[in-house]
Amino acid sequence: MSDQGKEEQFTNDRSSSGKCGVTMSASVEGNAIAELYGERPGVEVTSYPAMIRIDAEDRLVFDMEEIAEALGEPEFTTYDFEIETSTHYGRMVRLDNQILLFANPEDAAEYLGFEPPEGDDDEPQLPG
Repeated sequence: MSDQGKEEQFTNDRSSSGKCGVTMSASVEGNAIAELYGERPGVEVTSYPAMIRIDAEDRLVFDMEEIAEALGEPEFTTYDFEIETSTHYGRMVRLDNQILLFANPEDAAEYLGFEPPEGDDDEPQLPG
């Protein structure tokens, strides 16, 4: 590879990808979640030997009741989900029975209790 090719390979692009996602273990649970969500429009699942990437444009909503049903289990909690997840990108919001991921943090504002900034200010406004 030429020096120019190497330089292009490692360029830094700070623009938003407009995506969010998780990396999960390639376990029984992780594989079932990947199979369930891989059937959804706009969701991309990439399998590796020991892990699975689940990525989507804009947002991802993981519903624990649907996952429990796919697993044939009476219950699958947000805590169980987080055990299977090694990392995520995007703003994560954990509700009682859902995990929400947002590519744009401002889309999660209502769940996180802050007002999106107005104008050029990049800092969120936390409640008083």
